[in-house]
Amino acid sequence: MNAQYGIPAAVACICGKRGGQISGSVAFYIHRRGTMVVADINGLPETEAGFYGFHIHEGCNCRGENFANTGGHYDPEGREHPNHAGDLPPLLSCRGKAYLAVMTNRFRPEEIIGRTVVIHSKPDDFRSQPSGDSGEKIACGVIRKI
Repeated sequence: MNAQYGIPAAVACICGKRGGQISGSVAFYIHRRGTMVVADINGLPETEAGFYGFHIHEGCNCRGENFANTGGHYDPEGREHPNHAGDLPPLLSCRGKAYLAVMTNRFRPEEIIGRTVVIHSKPDDFRSQPSGDSGEKIACGVIRKI
């Protein structure tokens, strides 16, 4: 975890599909202005664009074919994409590694405990409904309280 932000309130350990190389973590830090999200991901497949969709999903586990149990984007207020609480900026990979630190006021760490973090095969287009046409789910992690 990143000492710069203190102790995380929640964390998700990320794993790719069976036999895949994707691994890493996403930490959620309490901040007076919202939540600091810090993702550190390895083993992303090489693509021409290098961008990957990155969202908090409603589901509580990563089971099911293609992580089907993750459900849709976390959206407690019933908003349209890209204004779901769980819509986050895309990950940018450099030789399979991505690091992202972003502040959001759309949720607090305690609100997403037990939800899932999902990485998608394509970047989010920020307009297609209901989820940004970001492709298949290629990695997942369950958010746990620290």
